[in-house]
Amino acid sequence: MSTTRGKAFDVGLFRRVMRFVRPYRRLFWITFILTIALSLVSVVRPVLMAVMVDDYAAKGDLHGLYLMMALVAGLLFVEAVVQFYQSYWTSWLGQTVTIDLRQALFEKIVGFRMRYFDRTPIGTLVTRVVSDIETIEEIFSQGLLSIMGDLLKLSVVVVVMFVYNWELALWSMVPIPLLLWATNIFKNAIQRSFIEVRNQVAKLNAFVQEHIQGMAIVQLFGRERQEFDKFKQINRAHRSAHIRSVFAYSVFFPVVDVLSAVSLAFLIWWGVGDVLDGVATFGELIAYIQFINMLYRPVRQLADRFNVLQMGMVGSERVFGILDTEAGMADEGKLGTDGVRGDIEFRDLWLAYVDEEYVLKGISFKARAGEMIALVGATGSGKSSIVNVLSRAYEYQKGAVLLDGHDIRAYRLDQLRRSISVVLQDVFLFSDSVHNNITLNDERITRKEVVQAAKAVGAHDFIMQLPQGYDTGVRERGAILSVGQRQLLAFIRAYVNQPKVLVLDEATSSVDSHSEQLIQRATEEITKGRTSIVIAHRLSTIQKADRILVVGDGRIIEQGNHQELLALNGAYRKLYDLQFAG
Repeated sequence: MSTTRGKAFDVGLFRRVMRFVRPYRRLFWITFILTIALSLVSVVRPVLMAVMVDDYAAKGDLHGLYLMMALVAGLLFVEAVVQFYQSYWTSWLGQTVTIDLRQALFEKIVGFRMRYFDRTPIGTLVTRVVSDIETIEEIFSQGLLSIMGDLLKLSVVVVVMFVYNWELALWSMVPIPLLLWATNIFKNAIQRSFIEVRNQVAKLNAFVQEHIQGMAIVQLFGRERQEFDKFKQINRAHRSAHIRSVFAYSVFFPVVDVLSAVSLAFLIWWGVGDVLDGVATFGELIAYIQFINMLYRPVRQLADRFNVLQMGMVGSERVFGILDTEAGMADEGKLGTDGVRGDIEFRDLWLAYVDEEYVLKGISFKARAGEMIALVGATGSGKSSIVNVLSRAYEYQKGAVLLDGHDIRAYRLDQLRRSISVVLQDVFLFSDSVHNNITLNDERITRKEVVQAAKAVGAHDFIMQLPQGYDTGVRERGAILSVGQRQLLAFIRAYVNQPKVLVLDEATSSVDSHSEQLIQRATEEITKGRTSIVIAHRLSTIQKADRILVVGDGRIIEQGNHQELLALNGAYRKLYDLQFAG
């Protein structure tokens, strides 16, 4: 995803961008017509100036001169109005396309399976959704239409110059071949540097995002200096990429200015002689001086427009690269979950995250509706992978997972996930209110239901002690709350959805004794009447489970209730003795 072809103008990519313009094609064509009009109107001014000098000023016709001045002023006013609407509407069009494209991109990203996020830096995705799409907006506001207008203006200027006086036009354009050669060199240099700039921006965003999220680890292990040194290297690479583009600008712009001055010198050298010989008029000479400015200024602007278009093409390729990524979770199921009881069966299930490196190997067990199944085992044994499969966070390769006798893939994905609530060890809270973090902005869940759920799990009292109660903002990742309080909010979040199946993944492994007691109460309340799968390191929390599965190396090596497993004197007994010895 970091590579790109970097074409100056890719027709295929542009067609895809233009699909997002279709709902606004009427406005697009209006701005296109205004761009053409603006290019034509601006060329009329030098012609009127020549007429004003030769036909009125030179003859002392003050009345006609005033009329011509009024005409030029009126033309300038019309040009200003046209330029305002052209600029405003092209920017509006670009921003609107940006909104639609960003929404399509984000909708695509939220549908990706978890494996995609395991392999893709979050900062890179942030760059795609924010920075890269902004470059596409500039294709419309500063790129394509402006380039077309500048090219049209250049064409009209050249034609008018040759029609009026081909000799003055020819002498004025002596440096043009050199200008075209310099422009081509500039184009190639800026193309390479801008691709590098976009790559470095993505790396910088990814590094900053990751290290700010992991700042606690950086500080606790005293890695501030080392990580800062890494940041300096990335930042310097980012600066170097920009400096290469700045260097190209710094060389090209003075070259354009020098060549413009050379053209003006040739014009004056030849034009003054023609005026003295009566071959050309003084008004024509003044008009041609303005024509030269109109000829070289668009060339200089075209360099900027080209860069905008170049960045837009690079951004488009990156954005459509994600839109074309087939990493979504297949959702071809037709079944709803309204009548689901909660019977679960894993039937010879195999799961691999990478190729055929299986982390689950032939997992088979059943859980009847309302039962509590506990999973225990060493870290990395495959416990979390089992529950990841159940909610279709990851897709398995072989075997089957059944819910009420139907393969989980036969259910609609949104229905399946609403029927399975997961409480993770690492609770993620958004920078929002307590209420919205519980409901996840689901308008179907009322405040009354939230309060009832909070009281049921024993969290209502601490919530009401917060400054604004349920409307208190918890800040980023729930910074104002303790680990136990965040965990209780996760229980409420699961409870208000009234799931048929509940998954508790290490829910008490990182909390203090008081919070553990509250969470134990919450667990007893929330698991009533529903199928529950509990992952736990603390065996004291799952002794009342209907069945305990001991997982080792991706397989179920023992199963039974607490007393049965102790009697086996196997893996479970060893875990129990380690935790309760002495």
